[in-house]
Amino acid sequence: MPRIRLLARCLFLAVLLFSVAASSVGSTRNSEPKWIRVSSAHFSVLTDANEKKGREISLRLEQMRDIFSQLFLKAKLQLPEPLDVIALQSDEEYIRVAPLRQGQPISAPGFFLPGDDRNYIVLDLAAEDSWRAISHDLARLLLNFNYPPTQEWFDEGFAQYFSSLRLGDNQAQAGGDPTQSLPWSHALPSQSPAAARPPQSFTELLNRPWLPMPELFTMHPGAAGYPPIFYAQSWIVMHYLLHQNKLSDAGAYFGLVQIRKVPVEQAIQQAFGVSGAQFEEGVKDYFHQFPPLAAAQPKPGATSSGGQLSQFPPLGPLDVAGSVQDVGDAQAQALVAEMSVRLPEHRDQGEKTLATIIADPKTDNVMAHRALAWVRMEKKEFDQADEELARARELDGKDTWTHYYLALVKFRAAQLGQKPIEGVSNMIQDLVFVVDKEPDLAEAHNMLALARLQGGGVHSATEAIKVAIQLSPRNEQYVLNLAQIDLAGKKWDDATPLLERLKDSSTPHIAQTARKNLEDLPTLKKYGVLPQQSPSQAGPANPAQTAPRTATDSDADDASAAQNEAVPSEPVPDRRKVQFVRGKLTKVDCSQAPAAILTVRTNSRTMRLRTDNYKSLLLVGADEFSCDWTDRAVVANYKAGGKADGDLVSVEVQ
Repeated sequence: MPRIRLLARCLFLAVLLFSVAASSVGSTRNSEPKWIRVSSAHFSVLTDANEKKGREISLRLEQMRDIFSQLFLKAKLQLPEPLDVIALQSDEEYIRVAPLRQGQPISAPGFFLPGDDRNYIVLDLAAEDSWRAISHDLARLLLNFNYPPTQEWFDEGFAQYFSSLRLGDNQAQAGGDPTQSLPWSHALPSQSPAAARPPQSFTELLNRPWLPMPELFTMHPGAAGYPPIFYAQSWIVMHYLLHQNKLSDAGAYFGLVQIRKVPVEQAIQQAFGVSGAQFEEGVKDYFHQFPPLAAAQPKPGATSSGGQLSQFPPLGPLDVAGSVQDVGDAQAQALVAEMSVRLPEHRDQGEKTLATIIADPKTDNVMAHRALAWVRMEKKEFDQADEELARARELDGKDTWTHYYLALVKFRAAQLGQKPIEGVSNMIQDLVFVVDKEPDLAEAHNMLALARLQGGGVHSATEAIKVAIQLSPRNEQYVLNLAQIDLAGKKWDDATPLLERLKDSSTPHIAQTARKNLEDLPTLKKYGVLPQQSPSQAGPANPAQTAPRTATDSDADDASAAQNEAVPSEPVPDRRKVQFVRGKLTKVDCSQAPAAILTVRTNSRTMRLRTDNYKSLLLVGADEFSCDWTDRAVVANYKAGGKADGDLVSVEVQ
C-alpha cells in the first residue's frame, strides 16, 4: 500500500507540473499578438486588436464611403488601386511604424501612405476616433477616382469639408470648422500633423480680407505652399456649393474652364449666372450666417441655429456585413513590413524583419518576398526583384499580386532603360491573369495596353487603355498613352484633341511630350513613322535634306543621286493596320509547316488567319504553339487580307 500511495503521489505531481507548464505555455501564446482580417464589402482591415474594434474601423470606413456617395449622388464608386488598412491596438506598436517629423513620430493617430502600386491607411486604435486622421486623405482619394478633373480649390475645399465628419452608429454630421475639431489637425496640409500648435481657425481667417474668386480659382502653390486663407476660403466655397445645391453649376464651370478653355471670370458668369465679384459676395453672405463655432463641436444629433451642419443617415452595424479571418503572425508581420519599407526612415528595419521571416522555412511566405521585390525595384535592382518574385511564385503560383509585380518589374526596367519591354509575352500573360482576378486594377490595364502595343496589337491595346482611363479618369499619363496608341494606329483625328488637352498639363513631362507629339504630327502623317525613329526604320529621308541645289548638269546628277539614296533599299514596310478578333479557335492547319492557318469563329463570321512560321509567332497564355489546338478561346491580332482572312501578329490563348 505505501508503495501504491507513493506511485499515486508521483503521478499526481507529474500531472500537476505538466498542467502548470501547459498553462504557462498557453499564457505565453495568449500574450502574443493574434492578428485577424476584418473584411467588409469595400475594405479589408488587418488588426492585432479584437474583433469588435476591427469591425468598428470597417464600419467607419464604409460610412465615409457611403456619405461621399450621398454628397455626389454616385450610385457606384470605384477604387482602382489596392488600399490596405492596418489598425494597431497599442500606441507602442503604432509609434514603431509611424512616419517621423523632425525625428519624432507624428502626433496624429493615423496616416495615409500613397504609392504607385498600392495605398495604405494605418491607424492607432489606442486613440479615440483615429479614423478621423485619414478622412481628409480618403476624401481626396475618392475624388481622384470618382469625379472629373477640377481645380485645386475644389478638391481641397471638399477634403476640408469631409474631414469635419463626425460619425456614430446611428447618426452622422458634417459641416463644422475642421480646425476646431481635430487637435492634431490635418486641416493645413502644408503643416505637419505633429505641429506643436494647431492651425488657425478657418472661421477666424474668413473674418479677414478674402482672395478675389478668380485668384482663388487659379491659384498655384508657391515655394511655401498655399497661404492659409486658400484653405479656409476653399472650405467655405465648397460648403456653399454643397449646401446651396450648386454642384451642378460647379460641374458646368469646370467644363467651360477645363475643356473649352474659357477664361475663369467668363466661366463663372456663364456657369453661376453672376460675376466673380457677385459670386464672392454670395459666399460671404452665406458665411456670415454661419453660427459662431466654439472649440468643442456639437455631437452628432445636435442641431445648428443656422442649419449649416448637415445630418446624414449613415450605414449602421447591421448594414455592414463582414467576415473575420485569422492571420498567421509571420504573414501579418510581413504585411506590416511591406508598408514600413515604403517609409525611408523605417526601410532598414522593415528589410531586417522580412529577411528574418524568409530565413525560417516555417515562416517563409509570399508576402515577404513580394515586399522585398518592391524594395529591389526601388533600388533599380531588377534581377534581384525577379529572384524574389520567382521564390514567391514557387510558394504560391496563384497569388495575384506576385503576377502583378512580375509584370511591374519588366515595365519599370523598360522605363528606366528607355527600351522595349523584355519578355513582353510573359508580361502579357501575367497581366491577363491579374485583370481576370482584379478587373478594377487600373494600372494593370495600362501596362497590358502598352505590352500589347509593343506586340503589335493596336486595337487590343486601345481596348485595354480605355478601361484604365474609365477606372482612373484623372490620370493624364493614361490619356497620353491612349493618344500615342492612336498615333501608332494612325488615328490622327482621335489623337489630336487628346494632345491639345494635355499640352497645358500642370505635369511637366506630360505637357512636354504632348507638345512634341503635336509638333511631330505633320511629319508622322506624311511619312507614317515617328520622326525619332532611325533612318532604316523611317523610310525616305526628309526631302528638305536631299533637295537638288540647282542649275548645272553636275548639280542635277548630285540631286538625282541624293534622291536615289533617299529611296529605301529594303522593301516598303507593311503599313496595314493591326486589328484584333475575339472568338473560338476551331482548327489549326499545319499541313504546310512551319506555316499554319488558324480558323477562328465569332458570332458573326469565321476568320482564317495565317502565320509564315508558328515557331516565331508571339504567344500569350501558352508556352508553345500546338497544331492540335481546338475549341480554344483566343484573342488574335492580325493584319487584314480580305474580309475573312489575314496575317497573324500575335495570339492570346485564354
